[in-house]
Amino acid sequence: PPPDLFTECVRERRNRLQSSLSRSVDRCLPAMDQESSSRNGVDMETAPHKDEGEKKEGLIEKVKDFIHDIGEKIEECFSFGKPTADITGFHLPSINLERADVLVTVLVSNPNPIPIPLVDINYLIESNGRKLVSGTIPDAGTIQAHGSETIKVPATLIFNDIRETYDDIKPGHVLPYRVKIDLIADVPVLGRLTLPLEKEGEIPVPYKPDVDLDKIEFEHLSLEETSATLHMKIENKNHFDLGINTLEYAFSLADVPVSNANLSKSATIEKCGQGMLELPISFRPKDFGSAIWDIIRGKGAGYSMSGKLEVDTPFGPMHLPFSKEGGTTRLKKKRQEGDDDSEDDQD
Repeated sequence: PPPDLFTECVRERRNRLQSSLSRSVDRCLPAMDQESSSRNGVDMETAPHKDEGEKKEGLIEKVKDFIHDIGEKIEECFSFGKPTADITGFHLPSINLERADVLVTVLVSNPNPIPIPLVDINYLIESNGRKLVSGTIPDAGTIQAHGSETIKVPATLIFNDIRETYDDIKPGHVLPYRVKIDLIADVPVLGRLTLPLEKEGEIPVPYKPDVDLDKIEFEHLSLEETSATLHMKIENKNHFDLGINTLEYAFSLADVPVSNANLSKSATIEKCGQGMLELPISFRPKDFGSAIWDIIRGKGAGYSMSGKLEVDTPFGPMHLPFSKEGGTTRLKKKRQEGDDDSEDDQD
């Protein structure tokens, strides 16, 4: 039965019990008085009626108070209510190009005087009515009497499986989601109850950035050691902004490793936009052998670059790898103030 109906039934039975006990006491007291008087040799007709009446009324009131207290304790112990629950969070502890780990937090409150076990937790994450992932967590724990517990519901989205199932879901998109959770609790007297919960939001399907080397600038070229700057162009193909914090990269020029570094960089690349990063490097041109002359003459040289970006997004931090193979670039002298821009246009 519904909790309010059950509570009303308990209250009604308590009142009936109190009335029944009171009537029993009223019936028993005259007999008790008669038996007590007989043992004491007192004539009921000649005994002081006033004192006996006061004693009788006092005893009756004490018994009725006792019965009332018992009734309240019965109602307190056996009045059961429906637990309440609410989804308090939808988190992405880890997300990369392959998968997203999801953690849904649910706050469950138990208003009853005894612990309540959670039998099962059924969950479903869908987008536009299409299932992304679902599952069941058996024996999900116990909610203590008159207490609250935060229940954690973990799930994992495998992006490759999702893209193979729904070909219109592309990397870089942001999907609307709806998470549905059914908490199944075993409540004494009320039986098994299902608490349905829902929450909506957005979840990304990340796409790795496109990285290209725009140019390499140097101030003074020396065969022993040359300092230069890599101008790296990054294209954000995601439908959300990327806030770059750290760049880890390895750069090779003409098949010669030039730089391997982990730099702290701060830059924001807007969704579906482009940005430029300047990376300082130093190298020994004589390590390139005869290839350095082709580079100096402006014939260009092949390069490769790989690494990863640590970025902040509206959905939490991400680690996005990048790579570029088979690119061609040239060394350019850094333009000084007053130099004609047409020199760059001719390169």
